[in-house]
Amino acid sequence: MVKKHQSKVDITTVARAAKVSASTVSRTFNHPDLVNPATRKKIDRAVRRLGYIRNRAAQAMHGKRSGTVGLVVPTIDHAIFAELVQSFSEKLESVGFTILMTSHGYDLEREYAVVRKLLEHRVDGIALIGLEHSEETFLLLKQQKLPVVAVWNYNERSRISCVGTQNLLAGRMGAQHLLDLGHRDIGAVFPDTQGNDRSFDRLRGAKEVLATAGISLPPSRQWMTPYSVSQAKAVCLEILSQKDRPSALLCGNDVIAQGCLYAAMQMGVRVPGDISVMGIGDFKGSKDMEPALSTVRLPARTIGGQAADLIVRLIAGDSLDISREELQPELVARVTTAQI
Repeated sequence: MVKKHQSKVDITTVARAAKVSASTVSRTFNHPDLVNPATRKKIDRAVRRLGYIRNRAAQAMHGKRSGTVGLVVPTIDHAIFAELVQSFSEKLESVGFTILMTSHGYDLEREYAVVRKLLEHRVDGIALIGLEHSEETFLLLKQQKLPVVAVWNYNERSRISCVGTQNLLAGRMGAQHLLDLGHRDIGAVFPDTQGNDRSFDRLRGAKEVLATAGISLPPSRQWMTPYSVSQAKAVCLEILSQKDRPSALLCGNDVIAQGCLYAAMQMGVRVPGDISVMGIGDFKGSKDMEPALSTVRLPARTIGGQAADLIVRLIAGDSLDISREELQPELVARVTTAQI
């Protein structure tokens, strides 16, 4: 049987074991970049040997940083935000922070509740996906005067700091690619735009480009599906079974596009021979689909890394001004789209 320590292991105990000062141990946890690597290793060995755990809650109560950043995402069911979360987490970890991640299921009222929970945990900052949030959430963050960054979307008039792309531009690029290939009968398969400014802006951008070309996107050419391969497949099976189906489908993201490809495979519809399929996102695996998916690449890893850098600067108090950082989407034409 393993015996519990008879006395509580504190920072002074770690310092004695590592033969350094308590302030050096504290600095190693809070500002590892300021401590010699050899010293950090010595302290880490002592921490592991003694089983020392910092009391973050006590630190936060005494006005010290908790070393945590709250990240609120709409969903963790799919790979939509996987690369972004990974790079965001890696960058924060490299400077001594940990993320607390939660999701709200595309429900902005629920988002308010989970933000409150994160604030109760005394996080040092909050990162949110997109720029559409309830007034209660905006007010709460303003009242708390906490560093906050919106990730994924960019808008030059955003109410909070942001790092991302213009989803309006991504939608325009996807639609323009299909127009350039000669398609005029284009359908749109998108998630619900309510509470989802990424989807709303992409669809709006696509409609603007089509309208400029003299093409309308009537309700009969718009379909709605959640971010689900299986549900997107079910919707696309109905679309592909129509006698007057469109010559091309613009999908709200690559998850939906993948469902469309599965539907086409099941029905024996050739992509792109019988119908072109266009995604948005360029998630991991999109280039490895059969056939490889044409899409608009959103630089997820870069967005995540830059957002982490920004929130660290805000936490450090380097600037109180709203910062807006824009990254550009990129058209990636692969095999699922072709000249009509």
